[in-house]
Amino acid sequence: MADLDRLVELAADLVSDGRRRVLGVTGSPGAGKTTVSEGLVAALGSRAALVQMDGFHLAGEELRRLGRSERKGAPDTFDVAGYASLLERIRFGQDQLVYAPRFDRDMEEPIGSAVPVPPEAPLVITEGNYLLHDSHGWERIGRLLDECWYLEVDDDLRETRLIDRRVSHGDSLQHSRTWVREVDGVNARIVSRTRDRANRRFRVLP
Repeated sequence: MADLDRLVELAADLVSDGRRRVLGVTGSPGAGKTTVSEGLVAALGSRAALVQMDGFHLAGEELRRLGRSERKGAPDTFDVAGYASLLERIRFGQDQLVYAPRFDRDMEEPIGSAVPVPPEAPLVITEGNYLLHDSHGWERIGRLLDECWYLEVDDDLRETRLIDRRVSHGDSLQHSRTWVREVDGVNARIVSRTRDRANRRFRVLP
């Protein structure tokens, strides 16, 4: 088990020399990636910024055109090339302000240019399911990370979190359970196969 204070220490060590670093935080849906990443940014203050993979979800209209709406969240339902291009700008262009998109869970849509990444922040944390995936273009992402952490969590807790989150955003309990089992469950198995590629693996305290 690792607590947030320990993760903050490790993250701070990454940028102790003041140079720009990109830290990935990955794990299956519901593993706690957002909670941990936001906790790191809150603790590090102006030394860190957060860019989320979910901001690169394809818009609902495009998913419908492609016939992928019922698999939203699968590896091929994101703008991977756009995500990689943004991370390249962040990693190699520390002298400029960069804007990243974010994902609005109430609207279930990405919102562009919503998150400023200031040049004075040496650590950029990016979190998402597929940071270590090796197909559909995702292999570009891993090469842009200085370090990547994998969060592990028991499946029962992970699924409970996902169901509660969907219900809190207006989904029915029955549909949430089905989606978590049939869609998020498939994606979780894909992500779990990438765990050995991580630099560090943590089971984080709930």
